[in-house]
Parts: sequence; structure tokens; C-alpha cells
Amino acid sequence: MIEIEDRELDVLLAQDPGGPVVMLNLLRFRPDGGRESYQRYVEHLNTGINERYGLQVDYLGEGQRALVAEDGQARDAVVLVRYPSRQAFADMVRDPDYRAGAHLRSAALIESVLQPTTPIRP
Repeated sequence: MIEIEDRELDVLLAQDPGGPVVMLNLLRFRPDGGRESYQRYVEHLNTGINERYGLQVDYLGEGQRALVAEDGQARDAVVLVRYPSRQAFADMVRDPDYRAGAHLRSAALIESVLQPTTPIRP
């Protein structure tokens, strides 16, 4: 699944422990222009959407050959994106300005994992 569905956002919010959330993005690009389409998606976010919702890219990395994984599980890119809250993330995804460029993300990807993470506090 590539698209974020409203019911998944509702679950995300219902399980909110409070505080910031870091979204783990594991991306596999389409071979026919996927990277370029994803770059256009990133440029769309940089039109003010990032600032409006407090989005901060903590890490962006090029995927390499997986050392431990089943065949076909290697990803082309890994992105860690921090949001001030799960609510901020959900509000962004539901924003009409965001949705106007979301098709660029969908067109870029063959496969995606989008997983919320929260800090482990000792």
C-alpha cells in the first residue's frame, strides 16, 4: 500500500502516547522516474507545508544491499521524519495543500513502509 488512508490516521491518533513522532519511511522507487517524482514531492513539501506542520527530516539515506533480509526486501531510500505530534502529521496528510502534491509520492513508489516510532525513555 502506498496511500495513507483516513482510517489508518484515526488509529494513529487513537494510539497517541503524546509528544513527538518520528516516521520511518522505507522507500522502493519505480524504475521509470520514481526518484525524480519523489524529488518533486519533496519540493512540494518545501512550499510551506514543512514549516506549517513542523516537519523535520532527521535522516535521509540511500539504500544499500541488505545484510540481513529476505530477497527483495532491500529499499532504495530510508527517511526519518520528525513531527511535533501525531496530530500534526495527521493534519498535514489531511491538508488540501498537501493532498495536491501527494500524487507525486504515489507515482514515485512501488512499495513503501511508513511506520510511526516514539522515543524510548529510560
